[in-house]
Amino acid sequence: MEISAVFQLMEPDLRRVEQQFEENLRSEVELIPTIGRYILQSGGKRVRPLLLLLSSRLCGYRGDLAVPLASIVEFIHTATLLHDDVVDHANLRRGQRAANTIWGNGASVLVGDFLFTKSFSLMVSSGDIRILKAMSDATTKMAEGEVLQLLKTCDLEISEEEYLEVVVNKTAVLIAAACQIGALLGKAPEPQVDALHRFGLDVGIAFQLMDDCLDYVATAEEFGKAVCADLEEGKITLPLIHALRQSTDAERETVRSVVEKDSLSPEDVEAVLALIRKYQGIEFTREQARARVEGAVARLSAFGPATERSALEAVASYVLSRTR
Repeated sequence: MEISAVFQLMEPDLRRVEQQFEENLRSEVELIPTIGRYILQSGGKRVRPLLLLLSSRLCGYRGDLAVPLASIVEFIHTATLLHDDVVDHANLRRGQRAANTIWGNGASVLVGDFLFTKSFSLMVSSGDIRILKAMSDATTKMAEGEVLQLLKTCDLEISEEEYLEVVVNKTAVLIAAACQIGALLGKAPEPQVDALHRFGLDVGIAFQLMDDCLDYVATAEEFGKAVCADLEEGKITLPLIHALRQSTDAERETVRSVVEKDSLSPEDVEAVLALIRKYQGIEFTREQARARVEGAVARLSAFGPATERSALEAVASYVLSRTR
């Protein structure tokens, strides 16, 4: 199944998710819906809601809670984007100005806080403590991932294992929770709940690894944010980690001098790109992402043949081909 067919299949439910956003954003404080709509309508693919909806249908759920919970997962993701852009001093998000560059850091942080707290307020209405716990665990891990990433800024000694810990906590756990919640809605047996959770973890890791590659090789127009932004922010991601493992002392010092700068020149960027090309950091990272997708697809063997299973496999494969 092609990814376009997946979105076509789920289009009615995804449209209802968009309508749910409008309901959830209601506030007498006008700045909240203004900023919320700005970032929610900026072109996100809605991968997390899509995975929750597909997972719930795969597990036989046909009730009314899937759409509200899918919108809540995207709310939480949106809150992290608002906070991330403040922490990273980002100027672009999905090809348009980051919210903090328009309304300021304070407004972005506070609206992000609103989206977080609103999400948990709405989630309580699901009436399932396991769903609430799944999301609570995920958001706790996400906060830990953000702090760990901050601690590893400009750290050329970061290992692949340490970086994957950041990736799992910062990105993958929310995607895994979306899949897990879908299974919990369908009251799936524990092995299937676990299989979908692990499927989401693998997909989430692959998603971030491909992001790492795109940061170095995509154009700003394709990627929707500044290219090499991670490098300028002092984030040492897997393509560079792989190159540094094989580099000479002189090459490591070159990288150190670059990542510690407040702003990078084209020559700085090219010096790091040359090192990554020399040691095939992009190819290595893409291969790691491919292996994660293969692992994710294998997790779905816990389920019999179904349209939703094919759709989940298509979403996993799409992660490897996306350009933004």
